[in-house]
Amino acid sequence: MFHRPTNPVSHRLARLAFYLACLAALTVAACGPAHRYLRIDLDIVLIVFRFGFYLAAASVALALATIVPARPGDRRRGFVAAILALGIGVAAAWMPAQWLLRARAAPRINDVTTDTANVPAMVVTQQMRHGSPNPPAYPGPATATLQRAAYPDIVPIVLNAPPADAFRKVDAAAMALGWEVVARAPADGRIEATDTSDWFGLTDDIVIRIRREGAGGSRIDIRSKSRVGESDFGVNARRIRAFIERVRQEG
Repeated sequence: MFHRPTNPVSHRLARLAFYLACLAALTVAACGPAHRYLRIDLDIVLIVFRFGFYLAAASVALALATIVPARPGDRRRGFVAAILALGIGVAAAWMPAQWLLRARAAPRINDVTTDTANVPAMVVTQQMRHGSPNPPAYPGPATATLQRAAYPDIVPIVLNAPPADAFRKVDAAAMALGWEVVARAPADGRIEATDTSDWFGLTDDIVIRIRREGAGGSRIDIRSKSRVGESDFGVNARRIRAFIERVRQEG
């Protein structure tokens, strides 16, 4: 019985796609620990992260080019490698692609607050930011303008509860969200916390301010600021939205 010979070129391309996909996966996976534990500069890590995405995209394109035009007889040796390359490449490209899309969609700010005119001030977290590239001071009107354009829904929370009750609700919401509360000052109506990402280990500082509003209500303002990076990829806004939703659920 006659068998078509396997195509050595397709086989080699499939293997190359597989090796590229594995290299891309290792590159992307190593970026987070490289910054978090080895303290490699974030800008360098993000360049490598982007490079990992390009490697993953190349492996996917090469795998598709190997699979699609292949004849049945050509798939015997290279088909499995191409399929593996396709799966690993897509998985490796997924996270960097999400970051790149968020970076394009988010404004280049790293400080988000519900009160841009009278920003909640850091006290304890300001001391914890020693050595951080981003200063603790609010960047100013330009940042406020960008925030209002990108996140018009981020506004103060008004509760029909006295400040003491609002303080307890806010504290419970912060704990439920998994933040590390580093300061509780009921007399000042202030709670401060930090939130650290699991993969890159990026720490953001959070200040919550509770003030009396009207006869028996309370106004809650929150500020979330990144310690590193010109852009926060929208993380601070998403954190504040999650907090607002949680507080409203609390009561």
